[in-house]
Amino acid sequence: MRNLKTLLGIFVGVLIVAGFAGTIQATNVFFSKAIYTRDAQETARRLDRDLNHHLLRDGKLADVHAAFADESLRRSIDSVDTQGESEREGTGDARTVDAAGPALPAANPRVNRETSLAEFLEEIDSTDLATTVAMLHFAPGAVSLSEASVLPRIDPQALEQLAPRIENLMRSLAAGQQRAVDIPSTLFGKRSGATLLAVPIRDGDTVEGAIILFYDQATTGLFLTEVVQIGIAILIAMIFVAVGLAALFMWMRFRDRLKASKTIQFLAHHDALTGLPNRTVFSTKLNEALRLASAKAGNLAVMLIDVDKFKAINDTHGHAAGDLFLQVIADRLSNVFGNHLVARLSGDEFAVLIARDLDRKAVTQLASSMIAATRIPTRIDGKDIPISLSIGVAQASEAAWRASRLLHCADLALYRAKHSGRSTYIWYTPDMDAEAQKRKALEGDLRKALAQDEFRLLYQPQFSLRDLKLTGYEALLRWEHPERGTISPTVFIPIAEDAGLIEEIGAWVLLHACREASRWRDTSLTVAVNISPAQFSPGRTEERVAHALKVSGLAPERLEVEITESLLISDTNAVVKTLTQIRQMGVSVAMDDFGTGYSSLSYLSRFPFDTIKIDRSFVATVGKNPTTDAIIASIVGLGRSLEVTITAEGVEDELQVALLRAAGCDKVQGFLFGKPMDLTDQSASDTVALAQQTRREKLLLAAGEPELPQLPLAMPEQAEAYGPRLPNIDIDIDADIDTLAMDLDIDDAPMSADAEDASNTAPAHDRARAVGAV
Repeated sequence: MRNLKTLLGIFVGVLIVAGFAGTIQATNVFFSKAIYTRDAQETARRLDRDLNHHLLRDGKLADVHAAFADESLRRSIDSVDTQGESEREGTGDARTVDAAGPALPAANPRVNRETSLAEFLEEIDSTDLATTVAMLHFAPGAVSLSEASVLPRIDPQALEQLAPRIENLMRSLAAGQQRAVDIPSTLFGKRSGATLLAVPIRDGDTVEGAIILFYDQATTGLFLTEVVQIGIAILIAMIFVAVGLAALFMWMRFRDRLKASKTIQFLAHHDALTGLPNRTVFSTKLNEALRLASAKAGNLAVMLIDVDKFKAINDTHGHAAGDLFLQVIADRLSNVFGNHLVARLSGDEFAVLIARDLDRKAVTQLASSMIAATRIPTRIDGKDIPISLSIGVAQASEAAWRASRLLHCADLALYRAKHSGRSTYIWYTPDMDAEAQKRKALEGDLRKALAQDEFRLLYQPQFSLRDLKLTGYEALLRWEHPERGTISPTVFIPIAEDAGLIEEIGAWVLLHACREASRWRDTSLTVAVNISPAQFSPGRTEERVAHALKVSGLAPERLEVEITESLLISDTNAVVKTLTQIRQMGVSVAMDDFGTGYSSLSYLSRFPFDTIKIDRSFVATVGKNPTTDAIIASIVGLGRSLEVTITAEGVEDELQVALLRAAGCDKVQGFLFGKPMDLTDQSASDTVALAQQTRREKLLLAAGEPELPQLPLAMPEQAEAYGPRLPNIDIDIDADIDTLAMDLDIDDAPMSADAEDASNTAPAHDRARAVGAV
C-alpha cells in the first residue's frame, strides 16, 4: 500500500510538471502563431503598397525622383540598404535630384500595365525579402484558382503541390480581405513549410489578379522561440531528473526493504546472538528428518546440550562476557559437529540433529569429542573461563517416533547428566522414564505436603568447645511421606528447586523454627536456619525474617541465618544490603561451608559475618592430613583476627574435638554430640538435655582432666596426649582459602569413609543445606 502511494505521488508529480511544460508550449505556439501572422500580414501590406505605386504610373504622371525615392524607401524597409544607398548617391541619371533643385523633368508617357507588373516581380525576386511563386489573372467576377490564368514563376510540379494552400488564399481574398497569408505549422508550433502571401492586383475596387509569393520567416520570432525552447528543454530535463531521482529513491527504498526483509527472515529462523538456527528451524528439520528416516528405515539421533553454571558466569563476569561465552560455545559446537544441524533452543541450551544414519558408536564418538573440546577454557577480558557442558543423547531406532518423544528422551538423559557430576554425556535408557514419573509424582506430593503440613524439623545441637556447654541448635528439615515414610532432603530438595517450591518450603522452615525455639525453656539457646541461593531474594528475605520473628515472638539475638559462599557471587551489592538489614534486626549471620566454594576474603571485608562454619570435609581429615590441618589453622586464625565465631561441622570422635579445641575453634556440632532430634515435645527435650549432659561428662573424663587444654598446646607431651598438633601457619589476610587449598593439594589427602561419602554427594548436600537438610 505504501509503495502504491509512492508511485501515485510520483505519477501526479510528473503530470504536474508535464502540464506546466504543456502550458508553456501552448503559450509558445499561440504567441509564435500571432507573431508569424502579424509579420506576414505586415509584409503583405508593404508589398501591396509597392505594387500600387508601380501601377499608379499607368494612370498619372509621377516624378521619377519621387518614384525612385519611394522605391528607395521600400528597399530600406525591406533591408536592401546597399542598393538604396547606391540609388541615393545618383548612380542612375534619371533618378537623381541635384542639390540645387533643378526643374523636374517632363512626365513619362503611360507605361504598359503588364510591363509594370513584370518589373515589379523582377524587383521582388532581386531581393531576399520574398520570392514570387506565380501571378494569377482572374476572370471577371471570379476570384478562384480554378478559373484563373496562372503565370508560374517556379517549377510547375511544386506549384501544383501548393495548389491547396493557394486555393485557401483565394478564398480569403474572395471573402473581402485586403491581403491573404498562409502560415503552415504543426501542433508543436513548428513551421512545416514557407509562408505564402497573396498580394491582390486591383483595378479600382475590382480584384483582377493576385501575386503569390514565398515569404521566408526563418528569423522571425527567433529569440522568443529559442528562449521557449530552452525553457522547455530545462523542464524536460527537470522531468527526467525528477523521474530519475524518484526511481533512485524507490530503488534505494526497495533495496533497504529487501535487506530488512532478509534480516527479518534470518532473525525469524536464526538466533541473533550466535547466528545458529533457532528452535523453529530445528523442529522443522527434525520432523523432515523423521519422515525421511521412516521412508528409508534409517536412524537419527538428537543431542540436547546445556551449559553448566551459566548463571554463575553471567553473575561473576557480566552479561557481555556471558554473550561472548555463548558465542564461543556455538563456534566449538559448529566445529565439532560439522555438517550436522546445530541450533540454539534457549538461553544456555543447544541441540544437535544427527540426521545421517550413524550407529551408536559414531554418535558416542561425537559426544566424546564435544566434551573433549570443552577442556580448553576460553579467555574473555583477560580471564580464563572454564567450559562445562552436559549432554543428553537419544536415538530414534524406530523411525515411527515423534519429534516430541525424541526430544523428551534426550531431555531425560540431559537431566541425568546434569545430576551426575556435569561435564559429561549420557544416553537415554528406558528406566529414565520411570525416574521422571517418580520425580513428577514427588513434585505433586511436595505441593500436597506444603498444604497438609507433612514437614517436620529436627535439631542438631551445637556445643562450645571452651566448656562443652550446649549453646544452640541447627534446624534440619525432614519430610514424613504418608506412604513412603521419611524422604531424604537430598531427594526432594532438588525437585523443590526445579518446581519453584523452594521459597515456600524455606519460609515454612524459618517460621516453624522460630516458633519452636520460642517455646524452649532455656532462652539462651539459639537456633540456626539455612537460606540457600535458590530461596534468597533481596527485598523479600528480610521481610520473611522480620515476619517470622514477629509472629513467633522469638528474640532476634536467638536467631542465626546461615548462607553459603555461592550466594555472594550473585548480585553482591543487593545481597550485602539484605544481609545488613537482617543484621540490623539483631539476627546473627553465618557463612556456612566456608572453604569449599568461592572463598574470597573480599566477601568477609564487605560484610562483617558473626560466624564462620568450617565444612565437614575438612573436619573429617583433621589430624590425618597436614594440608587439612593447615587450612583449619588458617581459618581459625582468620576468625580470631576478625573477631568472628568459628564453628566446626561433622565432628564424630574425641580426637577431632581435642584438635579443634587446640586450634582455637569456638563451637562444634556433629554426631559425637548428638544426632538431629525432635524437640517439639518438652519431655523429649528434657531427655535430650540429660543425654547431652552425660555425653559432656564422658568427654571430660576421656580427656583425663576437668577441662580440656586451651590452644596453643604448650608442651609436646600434651600434644601427644591429644593427638598431632596443628601447625602454626602465617596466613596472608588477602589470600583466598580455596587458593591455599589448591596450593597444598588437599585433594590428595586421605579421607575417611564417612567423609568420602559426603564428598561424593556434595552437589546434593549443597542443595540440602537450603533448608537445613543435613
